[in-house]
Amino acid sequence: MPIPDYQSLMLPLLGIAAEGETRVPAAAQVIADRLGLPEDQRDEMLPSGKQRILHNRVHWAKFYMTKAGLIDSPRRGVFVASHAGRQLLATRPARIDVETLKSYPAFTRFYNQAGDEAVSDEQNQATFAAAASEATPEEQIDAAFAVLTKALKADLLARVLEQSPAFFERLIVELLVAMGYGGSHDDAARQLGKSGDGGIDGIIDEDRLGLDRIYVQAKRYAIGSVVGRPEVQGFVGSLVGLGASKGVFVTASAFSRQALDYVKGLQ
Repeated sequence: MPIPDYQSLMLPLLGIAAEGETRVPAAAQVIADRLGLPEDQRDEMLPSGKQRILHNRVHWAKFYMTKAGLIDSPRRGVFVASHAGRQLLATRPARIDVETLKSYPAFTRFYNQAGDEAVSDEQNQATFAAAASEATPEEQIDAAFAVLTKALKADLLARVLEQSPAFFERLIVELLVAMGYGGSHDDAARQLGKSGDGGIDGIIDEDRLGLDRIYVQAKRYAIGSVVGRPEVQGFVGSLVGLGASKGVFVTASAFSRQALDYVKGLQ
């Protein structure tokens, strides 16, 4: 079964807290055991890679119930069901979620930010909507970040494709220099656009002494076009002719399966 969302975890978490003082990792372990979650789900991380999904959802279930007064924190990192929390459990609720918490004045005051006239009704509605989501705040942030990153990549690629092939070649060289490889942009740029370059668009010194070099080939193909095996094979031939041991082939599109299989065979 999938990991329950944080609202679905509120009821079982409050039940665990009613059994005695506990901490998020311990409560997450109990929940995982009771749900029979396999190890891969217990260890599944948020896209950011900074926290386990289960621990994150348990944390936010605890956080919101604390704001409603259902959970007390007698000391740092430790929590237990409050008197109000035990009273709620005594009613044998089928589920505890944000709608349930809205019936508690403490929770409503928390979200309405009492006394803060700068907060508009629209902001309060947005806050409630975020809390009512099945995703935790971190999951919402990660999802929004992924959407923005995807949009930025698409926009950047579209801008690159509007430029000339020479622009793309220089862009790749500048990128490698900015990544910290030795030499300078001027040194690398002098290698561009020369006749008889053997399919080499740039040469980057891997170390600052210029003892080890990376030869660069850049192809600004349109989306939908692919770099095939002949282009990659030609680049490898150029490297062999130059006595080079390292090369980077960059494209704005993609490589064909045949090209990828060819490169794998070289390893």
